[in-house]
Amino acid sequence: MERAPRLQDVAAAAGVSRQTVSNVINSPGLVREDTRERVSRAIADLGYRPHAAARSLRTRRSSTIAMHLDPYAGGISGVVLDRFVHALTDLAGERGMRVLLYTGRDHDEEIARLAELLDGGEADATVITGTFHGDPRTRWLAARRTPFVAFGRPWGEDDHHSWVDVDGAAGTRKATAWALDAAGPRVAFLGWPAGSGTGDDRELGWRSALPSQAGLRLVSEESVGDARAVVADVLASGAAIDALVCASDSLAIGAHLAAVAAGRADLPIVGFDNTPAAEAIGLSSVEQLPEQVASAALDLLLDPSGSATAPDGARHVLVEPQLVLR
Repeated sequence: MERAPRLQDVAAAAGVSRQTVSNVINSPGLVREDTRERVSRAIADLGYRPHAAARSLRTRRSSTIAMHLDPYAGGISGVVLDRFVHALTDLAGERGMRVLLYTGRDHDEEIARLAELLDGGEADATVITGTFHGDPRTRWLAARRTPFVAFGRPWGEDDHHSWVDVDGAAGTRKATAWALDAAGPRVAFLGWPAGSGTGDDRELGWRSALPSQAGLRLVSEESVGDARAVVADVLASGAAIDALVCASDSLAIGAHLAAVAAGRADLPIVGFDNTPAAEAIGLSSVEQLPEQVASAALDLLLDPSGSATAPDGARHVLVEPQLVLR
């Protein structure tokens, strides 16, 4: 079995000492730019990955990112967060960092558990999800100068921290533009009740793509059954619909079942999340690209040397999703 490259292998390939390689990894500011670039190329060519445990002894840091694991809620669209966690763990490993998952039944318990990990030196930084206006976690983390980034916008004025999110409006705008061209002018939208930042953003994309502000807006809870009932009632009423853009794949699958039952199996329906369930049925959907979200989150969280740094101003990244047609 071929052994993994070691620090001395990088030093030999770059023509420098082991200490210089160590400085490039842990204190790059001490190394001249040309030497730093030469060592970085050797690290990339050899596929060298610093040993996290050894680095923690040298730097007094754990090289660990803590992330709260949300309770299992079932449903169809939860696979997006699963993909994000998997990608974050994989990409963090490539940068010599580890991801530590922890649980908490509410935000207070989440903060208490995270405080234990940070104060005990088990984690240096954190990634949080499900942020909202007035989120106590972001204020607590900012107050103690803990490096963190959020997957999701705060949807309010307290935009004082770094975050990465998916441009939901861009996704539904693409879906609506395609539906208008492929099916006709009467493109309806099936979304959640008003007041959800994510849901309102996706509705905005649909509205912005319509030739006028007029358009049939349907409302359903995040449930296949509820969506099926709502769309079944609308189709039974004789409402003219050429296509339907939905805020999630769960809603899209419910709408599809209603359309099939009403003899409208050919009704173009576009979901959001591009889940395996939508793919299995053959529904078009908006792909959120959680792997790109994870990569952007790490870019915001880690400095060029690969270490988590305390927040220095808020930075934001919006990842543009892709429309997957089937």
